[in-house]
Amino acid sequence: MLLGRVVGTVWATRKDPKVNDLKFLVVRAIDLEGGDLDGFVVAVDAVGAGVGERVLVAQGSSGRQTEITQGRPVDAVIMAIVDDLEVVRKDWKAFDAMRVDDLVGG
Repeated sequence: MLLGRVVGTVWATRKDPKVNDLKFLVVRAIDLEGGDLDGFVVAVDAVGAGVGERVLVAQGSSGRQTEITQGRPVDAVIMAIVDDLEVVRKDWKAFDAMRVDDLVGG
């Protein structure tokens, strides 16, 4: 999945009939602090997202597994609006190097 921010809308007056009723949004990839990353995707909106919202995007065959995208020529779908996220800041290399006894206080 891709963590991103909706930055725009795509309008297409002529398209395949299978996608006539779908809304397309431009999603820019973002890092955990909300900063822009390189890259964007055009995704079908399955959850009513709007410009400025943080979203999760499923891509590839997973993009065709929502109720509105099944059986349609879709490669990416916005399947969640992110309310909040929590990231644990830790020295993970030191954590991985610990033994079980270190973790249980033995």
